[in-house]
Formats: sequence, structure tokens, C-alpha cells
Amino acid sequence: MNKFRSYILFLGFFVLLTFSKSAKSFSFLSDTAISDSTLSYTFNPDQYGGLFMNFPKNFTSQVVYDENTDNYILFQRVGNTDLFIQKVMTFEEYLDYQLSEMMNDHWDLRSGNRNSTVKQSYGPVKLYIPGEAFDKFFGGNTVDIRPQGSAELIFSLRVNKLDNPNYTVKQRKTTSFDFQEKIQMNVIGKIGEKLKLTTNFNTEATFNFENDMKLEYTGFEDEIIKKIEVGNVSLPLNGTLITGSQSLFGFKTQLQFGRTTITGILSQQKSTTSEVQVTGGAQTTEFDIYADQYESNKHFFLSHSFKENYNTAVANLPYVNSPINITKVEVWITNKTGETTDSRNIISFLDLGETDGNIQNTLFTNSLPGSYPDNDQANDMYQHLLSQFSGIRDINQVNNQLAIPANLSINFIGGQDYEKLERARKLKETEYTIHPQLGYISLNQSLNNDEVLAVAFQYTLGNEVFQVGELTSNGPSAPDALIVKLLKGTTFSPSLMNWELMMKNIYALGAYQMSSNEFVLDVLYENTEESGGLTNYIPEGSVNGTPIIKLLNLDNLNQQQASASDGVFDFIEGLTARSSNGRIIFPVLEPFGSDLRDNFSNQQIANKYVYDYLYDSTLTVAQKYPELNKFRLKGSYKSSSGSEISLNAMNVPEGSVTVTAGSQKLVENQHYTVDYMLGRVTIIDEGILNSGIPINIKLENNAMFG
Repeated sequence: MNKFRSYILFLGFFVLLTFSKSAKSFSFLSDTAISDSTLSYTFNPDQYGGLFMNFPKNFTSQVVYDENTDNYILFQRVGNTDLFIQKVMTFEEYLDYQLSEMMNDHWDLRSGNRNSTVKQSYGPVKLYIPGEAFDKFFGGNTVDIRPQGSAELIFSLRVNKLDNPNYTVKQRKTTSFDFQEKIQMNVIGKIGEKLKLTTNFNTEATFNFENDMKLEYTGFEDEIIKKIEVGNVSLPLNGTLITGSQSLFGFKTQLQFGRTTITGILSQQKSTTSEVQVTGGAQTTEFDIYADQYESNKHFFLSHSFKENYNTAVANLPYVNSPINITKVEVWITNKTGETTDSRNIISFLDLGETDGNIQNTLFTNSLPGSYPDNDQANDMYQHLLSQFSGIRDINQVNNQLAIPANLSINFIGGQDYEKLERARKLKETEYTIHPQLGYISLNQSLNNDEVLAVAFQYTLGNEVFQVGELTSNGPSAPDALIVKLLKGTTFSPSLMNWELMMKNIYALGAYQMSSNEFVLDVLYENTEESGGLTNYIPEGSVNGTPIIKLLNLDNLNQQQASASDGVFDFIEGLTARSSNGRIIFPVLEPFGSDLRDNFSNQQIANKYVYDYLYDSTLTVAQKYPELNKFRLKGSYKSSSGSEISLNAMNVPEGSVTVTAGSQKLVENQHYTVDYMLGRVTIIDEGILNSGIPINIKLENNAMFG
């Protein structure tokens, strides 16, 4: 820094000497300079700007060489009028004059850039940071940051007061702090020509791979450091033995020493590698899924009664032992799309229509409760809501109405006992599926943690019609709120009764339109203590030697659907499998929990294998016990295919798809094309299709890391 300052002082001193020398050597046609003695400061045509006024825009300055006198003449005009007396310079004086003008232009430019922030009438703000060291390191002095998006922070204080004489004074009032954030941000930053930052962050993203962050430093051609990347990086390799990966998160650097190039990487892989094989027009896909990878926040029982009768109803497949038939259902979720069609104000209650023993608030009971869910016969909550809370239909008065109960010794807790939604969105029939006999619903899209799921449904039992919640066809008209059944609220934990309504026995294979022909599924156990390999049985206790697939009621039929075990998975459409979207459904509620435990005669042995945490805790807690997560669903399936091959994955990382025909590696956009968004490969070389050569596709799928 001191050397830099000395350099500036030296240049300044040199400029002053130049100006002084030029002033002494300039000669004029007149011996006297023009001056005005009436001014406090003598006017000189060589001085302008700052204290002196600037020249107008039509001011021009021109130097002309005179061949006759071998001198240089300086003309200064405003328009066509000469402003000053012509200045005559010798060759040496002209060189000094030209150097002086160049120095003045240079320092004017540096002075203008130093006052750094450049304001534009539109676009982002660019910053200029002076300094040669900064320029050399980043390849420029400009800092360009372009943020887009929105950020919403919600702070609230929740005070619950419970006037219950059974509690102490301190226990009657609870205070909690609630903090919520919603951030959707996209930032592109650039420092000079070398450093670039790209960030895409959304707190409501369905999958983690949608949030992308990358810091990239790119060196110039003659530098040793070619590139440094931090964040989402990739390492594609041309070889077939080691293929590399496109979805990595970590640190990557590229160095070059002469003709030697070194690439180093330290990262974590954020995707799984899968393989698709196509033989004779049908593609074969293998899958390998652990027990803790069940689909969460997508499948829900409509009531505890349906959950309790599930194992009995599917005990003798393909026959379903259930007397009910759901005829009407309306599904409501939090409206995040802004749509106004098919939207209503709703108030959903956790205990609505629940039978005795399955309600959170034991206040709502009947002397003769029914055994099936219903507004009137299961418990008396619905009647109390209509009779005791006159303003329950007003969405703006719900919190006040329920916070101060009318002659009821209970306090409703928002987010737990009830949820209110303004302009809730009613799902279309194409956005979910319902099993009318088993009484559960499957959503096409998983719910976020802050989303609410509520339903109203009607079903028949014999000749009777039962209903839970209010349907739009028989409920109040808008803007009055509908009273419906709460399945999932913003507070969703194992301590609440509705935690048991979420099904944890359905697994996604990532398949679409799979065929039951040649479908192979086996449930294996990682026997790390003895053989260290995979076995299809538990090598201990009374279940030793019995296939796990048999213990879990997945092998009770033969190929003719007769009651006889044949060691093959019972593929029953809609009951144990769904071919349209590739789902495996266990005919037991807790396949690796209580239902597996029932097969053991010695419970001490059962404790070594049963994964109870998977069902009575959140996935985050359950995954803290990896010693129990040793059950795997492993197999393969085939689906018909022509030139278009489904990868059974969406948002595939670009560049991660490798296609080979036999031993030949195919070239993208020459032999095939890839739709990375929809996860499809199209073979465009008809010769490969007509040859019947087996086609093998390797890809990366980062959807499982959501």
C-alpha cells in the first residue's frame, strides 16, 4: 500500500512538472496574456472545470501543423467562433502538450471510476472496487449482484389459556413463540471475469435437489488454476468402467502444469445410480429399496376405523373383507396456487366423526357410540359445534370462538385440534385415488410440512348412509365455512392421533405402466453378523427358514390365484401393487414393526429385528437406528416400450444418461435424445431398434434425496 501511495505521489509530481514546463515553453502571438483584474481569480484559458466553469458542449479544440513555419497551431472554438488567440507551439512544446492532455484524460477516468457506484435508470447496481491486486485476482474490478425472489418471515406469540380447575394456575396458561419463514430466492453474482456465484433456494421445494448453490472461480488461459468449484459440482468421465457423477456436492479443482492437467474432487454424491435394460421391445428395471423409504405424506386413512380394520380386510386376498363402500369424497388442501375455482373456507377438526377410543379430546363421547365414523353416531362433536358456537361459520371469528369455549371445559389448540383455511383448494379427481372398500386416499403429490389435508366423505354400510364432514352438495353455501375432517395439520407428530392415519406400508418403485408379467420382488435381510450377505429369511428364532415375503403376507397365492404359497410375490392390482405408478402395498399396517413381531415366539429375539421406530417416530428419528434398517425390497420389473423408453425418474441430472447397445456406446442427439425433465430416452436410430440388440441405459436419480 505504501508503494502504491508513493507511485501516486510520483506521478502527481511528474504531472505538475510537466504542466510547469509546458506553461513556460508555450509561446503566443501576443506578448501579454488576457486577464481580468476585476476578478478575484485571474482567468486563464488553460484552466477549466472545478472552481472554473466547464466548456460548453459545442467547444472544440484542434491542433494543425503549419508546414511553412514548422510549428503546431492550437485552435479553440465555440461553434465557428474562435474563443482564444491561437496558440503556436514548437515540436517539443507540442509533445509536452500531448503528454499533458493524455495524463489529464487518464486521471479524469480513474477519478470518475473511483467514485464508484454507477447508477442506471434500469437494471442491477454494479460496484467498482479499485486496485490492481483486486483486478489481478478476480480478472476485473466490477462486482455485479443480481438478486430475484421474495422472503417472508412470520413472528407470532401464541398464548393458550385453559380454565380447567383440575390444573394448577401455572398450567392453565402456556405461551409459545412461533416462527415461520418462506424464502424463494435466486441470486446471480459475478466478481470480475473469474468469480461467479449462482444460488437457487426455496424453502417450499418438494425435493432438496431443487435448491442449487455453486461458487465457481475460472482462471485465465495462462494460469495454473483453471477452475475451482464449491457447492453443486459434477465429475463426468468418458470411460465405461468408472462413469463419474453429475449430482455431487462438495469441492472441485482443476489445475494445469504445462501439458499436465490435474482434477481433484472432494464431495458427497446426491443421487442414486440406476439402470434400465430394454430387450426385445420390453425394458427391464431393477430396484433396491430400504425399509425406511416408505412414501410419507401421501397416503392417509380417512378414519381410525378404517385403519383398525385394514389387516382384517386384506387377510384373505384377493377377497376384501370390508362391508363399506365410499361413494362420495371431497379432498381439501392448502391453496398455494391462487386459484379461485373450487375453493372454499373450511374448518377441519381432528376428532370429527371418530369413534370412542380414537379421539384426542375425550370430552366428545356418546353414551352409545357407534363403531363406524359418522358426524352424529360416532361422537357428539358435530352437534356441539353447531349448537354451542354460533359464529363457527365465520372464518374470521373461528379462533376467538374456539379459544373461549361455551360451557365446555376444553380449549381447542389451533394447528393440533383444528385447522382453518381461507380459500382452501378442492382437489380434482385426477389428483388423487381412493380405495372405496379399504377407506384410504393416495395423493399424486406429497404434502409439505406446512400444508393441511382435510376431507369430507360419504359411504354406505348395508342400507345405511353415513357421512363425515360437510360436502359442498349438502353443506352451507359460501362464504360460510364448511366443517370437515382433519387428516394432517401444520402440527403433525407421533404424539397426535392423526399420526396413525398416515400409511407407512406403501413403497414407490419409480415405475410407470409396469407389467405384472415377469415382475420379481423379494424382501431380503442384511445378515451382517453371520454371512455378511443378503438372505430372504431371518436366521434365528421360530421364523428361521421361513421366507420374509411369507411372514408379511405377500406370498399366500400361486399363479392361479389359489390359496397356496409358491415363493413368488402375489401381484394383485390395486391391493398389493399399482402398475400405473409403480407402487408396492403391504397387506399389513406395520410390515417391519408390530406385524413382523407377531411372528416371533421369543420377544427378546424379535427386538433384534423389529423396526418399531419406523412407525411410532418420525423418519428423522427412525433413521438414527441404522442397525435396525436392514430389510430391503429388491427385484425387477418389465414394461412395454418402443422407441421411447421411460427412465422412471423425473428431473434427471443433465449429462448423467449413458446409453449402450450391446458393447457400443451411443452418442446423444445422434443415436438417441433425452428429455431430462420428464425422464425419457427416445432412440432415433431405427437400425438399433430393428437389430434387436439389448439396450442398456444408466442414469442418476436424485429424487430419492428429497
